Amino acid sequence: MKRRNFLLLLAPAVLAGCGFKLRRAEGIPFARLHIAASSGSAVAERIRKLLVSGGYVHLVDTASQSEAVLTLTAESSSKTILSLSGAGRVTEYRLIYRVGYGIAAPDGRPWIEADTIELTRDFTYSDAAFLAKSAEEGLLYRDMQDQAAQQILRRLRSLKPAPAPAA
Repeated sequence: MKRRNFLLLLAPAVLAGCGFKLRRAEGIPFARLHIAASSGSAVAERIRKLLVSGGYVHLVDTASQSEAVLTLTAESSSKTILSLSGAGRVTEYRLIYRVGYGIAAPDGRPWIEADTIELTRDFTYSDAAFLAKSAEEGLLYRDMQDQAAQQILRRLRSLKPAPAPAA
């Protein structure tokens, strides 16, 4: 029994001793953020969840209340054929996901010029497994949206406050 208790306590002690920490959204140089995105934007929702769950930034409803405005534009997804079988059937697809973003002060001064994140995933396809492949496609798109949200958050963490305008 003592050995079992010792082993149960050993794992948390080893993790604490090695410096392991969960990934957090700390280091964002402002306290209030407004996210301007089209309704239903998957990346905007993921960014909101990540920021609110950590409690590091307060999301506000209007740009005038914020210290920075994150604008998400041109969110799109597409699918292209990568390869065909000898019978002319699709065997591979490439999924492409793009999202444009920019970060500015409430008065419009850019902190980060408008940029685009483009992510791709290749996956094999079979007509015999149509439902499974449709589900896989949805999972791959969600993964790309998560990755885009993480990239935008990393970019937010790397910000330095914008210089004040010259008088």
